[in-house]
Amino acid sequence: MKLPGEAWLEFCIDGDQIKQIATFRPLGLGGRLYWYAVLPFHYFIFNGMINKIAE
Repeated sequence: MKLPGEAWLEFCIDGDQIKQIATFRPLGLGGRLYWYAVLPFHYFIFNGMINKIAE
């Protein structure tokens, strides 16, 4: 995926808990604008993802 910056997704399993950590390091103004434009959608995307993995 092409992004204006670097992004990665980490998963950690600790006992019966799954932790998901999404990190984005923006590159310049375009990266920051991208981050704030998609920020409201992250809750729905990542919450749904972790719930499906947990099932």
